[in-house]
Amino acid sequence: MYLFHTWGSHEVYQGKQWSCLNIWLILCLFPRTSVSNPSKPNFLLILADDLGIGDVGCYGNDTIRTPNIDGLAKEGVRLTQHIAAAAVCTPSRAAFLTGRYPIRSGMASGTQQQVLFWNGCSGGLPPNETTFARILNQQDYSTALIGKWHMGVNCKSRRDHCHHPLNHGFDYFYGMPFTLLNECQGTDDPELAKSLQDTYWFYTQMIILAVLTLLIGKLTNLFSVKWKIIICLAICGLLYFISWFSSYGFTKYWNCILMRNHDITEQPMDLEKTTSNMLKEAVSFIERNKHRPFLLFVSLLHVHTPLITTEKFLGRSRHGLYGDNVEEMDWMVGMLLDVIDKEGLKNTTFIYFASDHGGSLEAHRGSAQLGGWNGIYKGGKGMGGWEGGIRVPGIVRWPGVLPAGTVINELTSLMDIFPTVVHLAGGAVPQDRVIDGRTLLPLLRGTVQHSGHEFMFHYCGVFLHAVRWHQKDSGTIWKAHYATPVFQPEASGACFGRGICPCFGDGVIHHDPPLLFDLSEDPSESNPLSADTEPLSDTVTRRIGKAVEEHRKTLTPVPRQLSPHNNIWKPWLQPCCGTFPFCWCDEENNKADGIL
Repeated sequence: MYLFHTWGSHEVYQGKQWSCLNIWLILCLFPRTSVSNPSKPNFLLILADDLGIGDVGCYGNDTIRTPNIDGLAKEGVRLTQHIAAAAVCTPSRAAFLTGRYPIRSGMASGTQQQVLFWNGCSGGLPPNETTFARILNQQDYSTALIGKWHMGVNCKSRRDHCHHPLNHGFDYFYGMPFTLLNECQGTDDPELAKSLQDTYWFYTQMIILAVLTLLIGKLTNLFSVKWKIIICLAICGLLYFISWFSSYGFTKYWNCILMRNHDITEQPMDLEKTTSNMLKEAVSFIERNKHRPFLLFVSLLHVHTPLITTEKFLGRSRHGLYGDNVEEMDWMVGMLLDVIDKEGLKNTTFIYFASDHGGSLEAHRGSAQLGGWNGIYKGGKGMGGWEGGIRVPGIVRWPGVLPAGTVINELTSLMDIFPTVVHLAGGAVPQDRVIDGRTLLPLLRGTVQHSGHEFMFHYCGVFLHAVRWHQKDSGTIWKAHYATPVFQPEASGACFGRGICPCFGDGVIHHDPPLLFDLSEDPSESNPLSADTEPLSDTVTRRIGKAVEEHRKTLTPVPRQLSPHNNIWKPWLQPCCGTFPFCWCDEENNKADGIL
């Protein structure tokens, strides 16, 4: 409406000026309430922890109820050959965030410790690595990580936070800088390097026995020994005990902590409230940022041991505590989907659900299985080559853009999320480094029929265990295994004797020529091929070998973040909310008490 209703040119012009001014004022005073610009969608990325591909209804499980995840697949695209870059947490998550094999960033291990062991160690995702969060942050996205990090905290001092999520492109962080462990619950079944702790305790007992033997012999005159020797041995034994027990004996305080941004809010964390706190934080972030583009990475603590489950879900499933935990995780996914719908963001939000790697076969308490089911696929967590350790559920939903109810059998990777998200946000993929992920959008939309991946390399730490070749002219998917773990017991399909399968040493069998499988016909990897059963076996093996040589030429030396030096507990790097070593606080409860 014009301010003046006369036909004089001056009055009309003045009226138009006032009208434009009114519109400008309205736009400034009343922020937009419509959904975000479809050309720059919101991103909700949900990553489960240790979830097996066979644990979800839409992937064939008919006994664990996952209606929300199944509904996500029904409304979106389900990926059947979605592959993690590693079969354990730390390297897989590094690859997910950077779109690069973990060996390129130094996040692959050359020791038996395949993941970061401490909040107080110096290893972690290097600051010079580029995550999709950093690129989206540069594209004016609001970015947040809620949940598990497990990619380091500090480098040189207790508060430098060089590996922290806020140093990798996230505006907001609420969650665990580490990962859940049995120690967080205070059980008598330690999870962190159990065999190593048993070894330390054995040597401690031997020293105690030696000191007592010498002491008794001295006092009873059975043999002559100087007091200096007994005292020195006792002091050495005490120092040895302190050196390992000061870290492993207080794992609950060192590793089981909760942070908000750079501040510790709980040390140790209150597990009973963790699920509700995480969910509240995720919902609150969506509500705060519904009027601007956002990236929310919900890194679930479910379904990692010790399977912290609220009372509401205990005893609900047909698969004990593990099934209860999976069903609670599905409920959490449903709550996140509900808030997206309630805020009118459904059609402008790219939602992705996956697991960081396969389910753990060795996790158990007594006779109770505490790990996941990997369906028809051999192996599980910690096995870098076998399908059960690396083939995971992968679901994408974006109504109006991606066709609902679609199933894609092409080769895809968790690393593909990096270029996909960056492309959709209007950013540019870094050109100064190798990016191993391929954008998923053409495949998801059906504009191409084949994946951008021809070869995929399956590492266990820094050791190449297997290679997959998608021979596109024939559609065959070949897989060659150069090394496989030794199962304990032999026919068990897992490493129960060790707790987790090793990547090298006497716990691994090397194959030359490699074991060859046709995954198109034998996805469970039950029948290795030979020249007698497959005429093309030699040709395929040579072609894969050539691809390995070409791949290795693209690798450059980088500092190993999981080396013994970087993966040992260092007291001066330990995050602490008090005066070290007196590290305990509960800011969450204090905050609640203040409100009350």
